Amino acid sequence: MNYKDLLKEKNINLVGAVSGGLDSCTITHWLSAKGFKLKCVTVDLGQPDEENINTVAERMIDSGASDAVIVDGKEKLSLYGLKIIQSQAKYEGGYWNTTGIARPVTIASILPQFELFQSNILFHGATGRGNDQVRFELATKMLNPNIKVYAPWRDEMFLNDFLGRAEMITYCDENHLPIKPSAESRYSTDANLLGLTHEAGDLEDVEESPYFVEPGMGVWAWDATDKPESISIKWKNGVPTMVNGDNYSLVEVFKLLNRVAGRHGVGIGIHAVENRFLGIKSRGIYESPAMELLGQSYEFLLQLVLDKRLRDYFTYISSVLSKQIYEGYWFDTTTSVALASLSKISEMISGTVILKLYKGKVYFDKVEKLEEVSHSLYTDDSSMENTGDFNHVDSQGFMNILGLSAKNLGLKQKNHEVVDL
Repeated sequence: MNYKDLLKEKNINLVGAVSGGLDSCTITHWLSAKGFKLKCVTVDLGQPDEENINTVAERMIDSGASDAVIVDGKEKLSLYGLKIIQSQAKYEGGYWNTTGIARPVTIASILPQFELFQSNILFHGATGRGNDQVRFELATKMLNPNIKVYAPWRDEMFLNDFLGRAEMITYCDENHLPIKPSAESRYSTDANLLGLTHEAGDLEDVEESPYFVEPGMGVWAWDATDKPESISIKWKNGVPTMVNGDNYSLVEVFKLLNRVAGRHGVGIGIHAVENRFLGIKSRGIYESPAMELLGQSYEFLLQLVLDKRLRDYFTYISSVLSKQIYEGYWFDTTTSVALASLSKISEMISGTVILKLYKGKVYFDKVEKLEEVSHSLYTDDSSMENTGDFNHVDSQGFMNILGLSAKNLGLKQKNHEVVDL
């Protein structure tokens, strides 16, 4: 939809997916000033930069919304985050797709509000250059194709008033809107329980060091304590159920491990110049302490369980899911099929891993009770200390077979120059 289309629907409530930040406040006030009736919905995703999520609703009312509600999305986000860990679905540069997965959670959590507000129009503050516009709108169309979407950042009417963040900050200052002070806006941050995404502003200059960013979920690795910390994580059928011997819900696991990993600089400051879905590059600084710690813990168990062929398959599916999530196709059939396939693997992942955290790194220490890793294929067959079920003599025939093709290749190359790299 564009502004002209919107005018035809002026008697209908517009439902905004808002975070309470610069874009949300600006767009809400701008639409309200033009006479539209606005209902704003914020999803509680465990944003660490919001001490009290209810204040977001207050900011939206102050910005012109006639109603503003908060809905809880933390459990759904933690479940989706676990799926990312189980699939090791990191995008270019090691980004754990924390914002990418938060968008479908946001839409799925907001959609029930449309009936309450008697609306079929959604507006959001995602820019025309970014991935989020795709994520928001693909999720909306897949879950409820009857909802229309208005994106101000793709509308000439809005763009005539706002070229970028600087104009928005000025607008908010002039209209006394409740945003953070301009001096604090050197970059933009998107936050949720799984991680923080820092981009835009001064971060767009790759000739400048990014370490002016103030970590929100921990410390830079060089500022972390000089004392290593040990931690045990118990997995049961692909789900982390215990930390240091205590039981936690999935949401509690993420909250706890964000604190533990964050204070050691684990998952803080992941740097990526990545390819956005639209084909342009962007620079991001990412924080995802719990995701990084859980992800590496899970990977150590995968190494014990997956054989060579299954590992190759897993790696391929992981790559597929990484792009599916990043590009907004979480509710797509390909994603559903891939997740169903990997669920067979996650059901085999059980066991307790002991890890050491130090200066931004996660070090494997040991597995507690290998017999509890019930699907482990790690045996004494490869031992240099005893024979086990492996007979070294059997390898002679194996080498004879492998050597045959190598010998034939050598004979053919005998009279040809072989490049020695």
